[in-house]
Amino acid sequence: MATISAADVAKLRRVTLAGMMDCKKALEEADGNFDKAIEIIRKKGQAVANKRADREATEGVVLARVSSDCKKGYMIVLNSESDFVAKNAEFIGFANKILDIALASGPSNLEELKALPMDGVTVGEKVIEYIGIIGEKLDLSYFDKIDAQHVQAYIHPGNKLATLVGFSKAGADLQLYKDIAMQVAAMNPVAVDKADVPQTVIDQELEIGREQARREGKPEAMLGKIAEGKLARFYKDSTLINQDFIKDNKQTVGQYLKSADSTLKVTGFKRYTLNI
Repeated sequence: MATISAADVAKLRRVTLAGMMDCKKALEEADGNFDKAIEIIRKKGQAVANKRADREATEGVVLARVSSDCKKGYMIVLNSESDFVAKNAEFIGFANKILDIALASGPSNLEELKALPMDGVTVGEKVIEYIGIIGEKLDLSYFDKIDAQHVQAYIHPGNKLATLVGFSKAGADLQLYKDIAMQVAAMNPVAVDKADVPQTVIDQELEIGREQARREGKPEAMLGKIAEGKLARFYKDSTLINQDFIKDNKQTVGQYLKSADSTLKVTGFKRYTLNI
């Protein structure tokens, strides 16, 4: 039996993220062979993943971050089965390592992110490996990004809600960028402005408005006009630029932006929330 040193255990832990006792047991089983110990831990992860494949992983964390030049923003969701795991510092650290890889490599979609290298395997394989460490189903379920002249990220306390917002210009007051990212988090707009609302959504809102008016007993000839009025209210409530600004409801978000810089525009946003 090979002698297993604390340094060997610590090294294996750095590579695999497994617990100290799991690393010690793997090294003992591998008779001190480091590569074999890694393989033992990975096989354990796959075995646990297979057993828990039918479980639901609806908890987890939503993380967002921007590049050092603030021109690219990335968002990921790493799911777990339980909120207990979602709040675990090592789990959050693991998710942040995946986000670091996204920032460094700039993948275009979730599948590209899963295929990127991480500690000698792919990100997707590392998630499976980590299932064996955590002991419950995990799922890297979402990835998105924004490119703009300035991108602002916001993560709501608790890591259940995050936003990314792209702007047409850099150099504005940092608080302004943060305010808009928090607005998106708080008010959940469906689009930046009226012109950005998909036609399918517009048609749906008009039909809802007509049906509501019909149930209220309004004359058939009035239904279209009433529905248009309800659509205008929908634009006010659900498009970012036309929403009341959460810090001062006497002005819209558009007016707030214009008061700071008449040429500053929001070019797009991403928002994701988990169980809140």
